[in-house]
Amino acid sequence: MDQIKIGKFIASCRKEQDITQAVLAERLGISDRAVSKWETGKSMPDSSIMLELCEILKINVNELLSGERIMSETYNKKSEENLLKMKRELEDKNRQMLRLEYWISFPIIIVGLLMIFIASFMEMPIGLRIVLITLALVMILAIAFVAVGIEQKAGYYECQHCHNRYIPTYWSTNLAMHRGRSRYMKCPKCGVKTWQKKVLTKDE
Repeated sequence: MDQIKIGKFIASCRKEQDITQAVLAERLGISDRAVSKWETGKSMPDSSIMLELCEILKINVNELLSGERIMSETYNKKSEENLLKMKRELEDKNRQMLRLEYWISFPIIIVGLLMIFIASFMEMPIGLRIVLITLALVMILAIAFVAVGIEQKAGYYECQHCHNRYIPTYWSTNLAMHRGRSRYMKCPKCGVKTWQKKVLTKDE
């Protein structure tokens, strides 16, 4: 989405309603710095306050996301375009998070295994050997917890029985058997345990 265009539209609508950034921020329960960031295109309003923002500015969500007033005859088309944009942006965000999981976990795991290998086969004092192995195991365990957290939040898991897509809790993800990014978990909707694969969006 064009954040610059949306920001200018927010500023224009705010001025039409004859309210300042500070007043708008106060009504929304946020800082005026956040409003300033919207209007300069540096950030977007959080989804949790979009409806309230639109009500104050006398616009609808599709107009906000389009960064312009929408005539009634083009409303449905703009609505579909905005939904597709949001879906693509969500997919991209989840894809980036899953890439980040690989980029931070593999190097640390390799370094940890290398440390264990060195400690196991090279001549060194027993105290140093214990320290190296312990440090390596702590590194591997810590990065495993971080990686699972990233994977759990990025996208959804799809039940292979009822095809429900959902975000499981951190611990149910962490404790589940896995192969790659598929995890053997119980679906909260149908209650069946299957190998649930990772998908990027809620809907197909």
